[in-house]
Amino acid sequence: MADEVEVDVAIRGKPRPRSIDGEIAALAGRQHGVVARRQIAALGAGPGAIDRRLERGRLHVVHRGVYAVGHRAVSREGRWIAAVFAMGPEAVVSHRSAAALWGIRRTARARIEVTVPGRRASRPTLEVHHGKLAADEVTTERGIPVTAPNRTLLDLAAVLDARQVERAINEAEFLRVTDPTSLDVLLKRHPRRRGAHALRRILAAQAIGATIIRSELERRFLQFLDEAGLPRPEVNASLQIATDRWIEADFLWRPQHLTAE
Repeated sequence: MADEVEVDVAIRGKPRPRSIDGEIAALAGRQHGVVARRQIAALGAGPGAIDRRLERGRLHVVHRGVYAVGHRAVSREGRWIAAVFAMGPEAVVSHRSAAALWGIRRTARARIEVTVPGRRASRPTLEVHHGKLAADEVTTERGIPVTAPNRTLLDLAAVLDARQVERAINEAEFLRVTDPTSLDVLLKRHPRRRGAHALRRILAAQAIGATIIRSELERRFLQFLDEAGLPRPEVNASLQIATDRWIEADFLWRPQHLTAE
């Protein structure tokens, strides 16, 4: 039977038989506990063998054609990669889900957001965005296909307000999340994209030194100001206090002649 197929694997120079279940488990171990039906089929298991594993509780459905291996508990990373598998080989995690993957913005949304090049319908647990992504706008992180950091910020500008996007940009800078393709390049590439105007305004403000965050305390202080509805200062700003003396102020409200350390 198909579920009795074995594969020879070289271990320490000696061939040792590994069952299909061993191959599935090894694959799942590299994919945060999740496998796609097409991957199992490529290992040599036929439809009947897959169905038997579902009946016996060796596989558990996450999405149609996507399974958790061995148990129903799936990590956050497993849910992200399962969403990609469910939407096809060109799908990537995007928008708020991608921001959470990069660590630049938390999300409490239950639905995982993915971007696909073709027309695919959203599902109760998946929110699908449509668009063709350039090669430098996608990457992998922890083995998960995802929009690159700056593309993620561009996507966030389409679904969040300006202050939320600014905080995500600051967090990306604080965490030193790097991207070879700059936001300026992406804005020139997608000049009419929703949120592009707000993103340009944020970048213009940062260009004059409004937000260069170097510590968690500084980030939290800015959050406090935002929540209180107070104006944002320049951060780590150079200030001349004498003809030949400059200091760096943690926070500077230049028009009000006010600093905070």
